Amino acid sequence: MGFLKNIFGSDEPKEEKLLPWQPLTKVSQLDEIEERSKTKTQVIFKHSTRCGISSMVMNQFVSMYDLDANLDLYYLDLLSYRDVSNEVGYKFQVMHQSPQLLIIKNGTTVAHASHGAINDLDLERFE
Repeated sequence: MGFLKNIFGSDEPKEEKLLPWQPLTKVSQLDEIEERSKTKTQVIFKHSTRCGISSMVMNQFVSMYDLDANLDLYYLDLLSYRDVSNEVGYKFQVMHQSPQLLIIKNGTTVAHASHGAINDLDLERFE
């Protein structure tokens, strides 16, 4: 029976991994992120809730994320908060893409990636 369980999965519910997301919903939070980045790396994940690729990348990111990472992690639903998404691009000098991950240290973007390249970033390098 173990062989079939491995092939078809099990009825047991999987434990869902919850990341310490902070919702990014206001433009004013960007100044806070900039200030906090002077003492701790800040990460912004821009996600399009209507995009299958964005959802796939998000799921991969969640499964790979190290919960012990010393980072502040922000989640931006760019469809609901388009003004915030636009301001992220202006403030941190990154052209908008979706999905997109920005890593901010000392007030500036030190790395960013979009689509599948998000999961290629080594976040430990930036802690």
